[in-house]
Amino acid sequence: MDGERDPGDLLETLELTEYEERALERLIELGRTTAPDLSEATGVPKARIYGVLDELADAGYVKVIPGRPKQYQPKSPDDILDRAIENRRQSYETYRSDVEEIRESFLAAFGPLYDRASEDISPTEELFHVVDVGEPSERETRSLYGGADERVHVLTKSFEYFDSIEPAFADAYERGCELRVLFLDPEFLAGDNAAVQERTVEYLRSEYPDVASRFSATRLPWRGTVADPSLEYDSGEAVLLVEEEDIPLHKRQAAVTENASFVAGLERYFDLTWEYDTLESDPYEG
Repeated sequence: MDGERDPGDLLETLELTEYEERALERLIELGRTTAPDLSEATGVPKARIYGVLDELADAGYVKVIPGRPKQYQPKSPDDILDRAIENRRQSYETYRSDVEEIRESFLAAFGPLYDRASEDISPTEELFHVVDVGEPSERETRSLYGGADERVHVLTKSFEYFDSIEPAFADAYERGCELRVLFLDPEFLAGDNAAVQERTVEYLRSEYPDVASRFSATRLPWRGTVADPSLEYDSGEAVLLVEEEDIPLHKRQAAVTENASFVAGLERYFDLTWEYDTLESDPYEG
């Protein structure tokens, strides 16, 4: 859902150093060139430019052309992005392998300690824990999508945080999870939120046509995400935020729960609202 963005901002996604960003951006503009010429064009010191180019070449973003002097040529933008993904995948696989290698020892060492420390925790205390709204709550939400096997249901005003969770959302969509989004009636939204909602709804319907959406006819007392709820109370996780209009969003906290009974109650509220308390006509059609 990104609009026009500064090229330098786009390169930040690759997690390069400042010199690497500067060198790669200018190299893409120049095409094939030498290290001294690139140093002059970018302001990267000559003592550093060879090391910077070697790092970019090792990452697969730049080709080294033998000769006297050597020349450096950028890969195509498509190839750079594909290589960035592959680099991250390989890094993840290495990390996952390292974690799995210590799993047995880790559980043997810390499992008994955790069990002893948890003996006095009451069921009420286990109902939920809280995280700050923003990146911590979005991280928990992404985790819900990543772990969902069957369905994810969302109650939201405008889905304003969609950009930050879209990769996880898209993955759940591709896995065939049932995804439903219950938006708030745009009549209840201020101008900025209404515009965000309209943009998000249009994007979802364009990019994720199998996602169902409706609009709550009354205000929502809470909003959040529910994953794999079960009326048999044997599965389910949720992240929720109660409506507190007088408290700035950055000062709020979200509740995270794995209590299957509580999640079933949230799902029951979602289903009743979805079936009996939504707008009869779609505000973005007709």
